[in-house]
Amino acid sequence: MRTFAPGKLVLTGAYAVLEGAPAIVVAVDRGAFADTARAAATPTPEVAAALGEGAAPHVDASSMFAGARKLGLGASAAILVASLAAREADAGADLADPAVRARLFDVAKGAHARAQGGGSGVDVAASVHGGALRYVMGRAPERVAIPEGLRVRVFACGASARTSELRAEVDRLARTSPAAHRARMDELAAVAADSARAIDAGDAPAFVLGLRRTARALARLGDAANVGIVPAGFDALEALAAREDASMSVSGAGGGDVAVYVGPAEPSPSFLERARALGLFSLDLSLDTKGVRIAFAAPAFAAASPSAS
Repeated sequence: MRTFAPGKLVLTGAYAVLEGAPAIVVAVDRGAFADTARAAATPTPEVAAALGEGAAPHVDASSMFAGARKLGLGASAAILVASLAAREADAGADLADPAVRARLFDVAKGAHARAQGGGSGVDVAASVHGGALRYVMGRAPERVAIPEGLRVRVFACGASARTSELRAEVDRLARTSPAAHRARMDELAAVAADSARAIDAGDAPAFVLGLRRTARALARLGDAANVGIVPAGFDALEALAAREDASMSVSGAGGGDVAVYVGPAEPSPSFLERARALGLFSLDLSLDTKGVRIAFAAPAFAAASPSAS
């Protein structure tokens, strides 16, 4: 049985989602293909945490990498969800059944957290359900719509980042400077709540403003924790985007990986020139609305990069 689970982009709510704030996450059409006809040579830690000694299916997540470098699209969650879904489908489960998806999410979220020492599960939610979601820990994900009239361009950054390492530095800030940590978390939570309200209202300018505020709040968190959540030079890109009534922000926990431009039109040539100068390159991505499912087509990007398992 072959299955596909999409990757993700966390637009708002990074870090604050761990404290109950709403995150807005979208699933993307690059993801992981799992195949029970072949066994994984070395299962990922997340798959091993879910399946234990059981045989894990082979997974091709090459579209989520540029060579050996991950693109920050939630590969670990997509690989895990695709692997679990392939086993479920082999046993006759209907992957479109809400009860099956709820079970997949619960199992995958738990295994992902065990393997990574914590986490919100927002990337797992995107891989299971697809589409654009409002995600709050402890609640079922809610389907939402990105406001009409917005263009989204995704850029790969020049370096990869490990979310667990970034989170560890933020946790260290909480231990060593609790007041500073609290101020930064409160700011991110307020921005996340405002952004979710903009989504509810279908207010495109307010949502773009929320993304701009997210970018600056993440930069201030990184400064406080002495870790590069927002890469060097991004303040100039943010300023250029603002002149175009748009936003430019790192996705999710930041540190590199991917960044997202959102605005009423495509980015200008001057913006693209500045992005290239910083080592960014555009990624061909679309929204995935279906979530985890049985796959019938061959992986579109299989020849581009090595398999992830």
